Amino acid sequence: MSAPRPVPAWVVVADVFAKVLLLLAVARVALDPGWGNLEGKAPVARAVTYPMLALLVPLLHALRALRARGRPPAAGERDRPYPWGGDLLVTMPAFSDLLGNRLDLYDRVVWFDDAIHLVNTAALSAGVLLLSGAAAAPLLQRLEVAVAAGLTVSLVWELWEYFAFVTRSAESATAYADTLGDLAPGWVGAVLAAGLVRAPDGTSGPAAHRWRGEKVEA
Repeated sequence: MSAPRPVPAWVVVADVFAKVLLLLAVARVALDPGWGNLEGKAPVARAVTYPMLALLVPLLHALRALRARGRPPAAGERDRPYPWGGDLLVTMPAFSDLLGNRLDLYDRVVWFDDAIHLVNTAALSAGVLLLSGAAAAPLLQRLEVAVAAGLTVSLVWELWEYFAFVTRSAESATAYADTLGDLAPGWVGAVLAAGLVRAPDGTSGPAAHRWRGEKVEA
């Protein structure tokens, strides 16, 4: 088994930078929703759920390390590095949504909402591909994973928006059309992620080898 390629330093810096700015931003939004242009858009709910999303990968990685204690490591676990790339991709949607609202791009730029749904769904789908090891799979299997993950996340987001603030806002009359308009670019983003994300040679870890069809010892 070849050693995994080192993670570029800029990915680590970008991931840490995005998390720090996100935590500072949600703290400011919780105190002053007007700062983030989030009046009537569930600012408190965003201040709670966005850090949860940003800390999801570190938490899962820590839990996996705890489970691995006291037993022989499985194939590929010894040299399996922290998934900085996947972590950054999962953090990006929360960070970009707060930034877009802070700059008032959702109201000032007509196409920004569609673009952010495409980009954020692509980022989350790509993150799932990398974290699950499916980035090492053939294109058809990458499509299956990316579309399933991307549309599931998009649906969860639309349900979150609906119950968090849409039912109590002026957007309730156009919620159906807006939801369809958000899911469509999300699907495109998931397909793009499947086509663009491909694990390079040297990818290691049990998940990656399962997708390649190789036998992994328990």
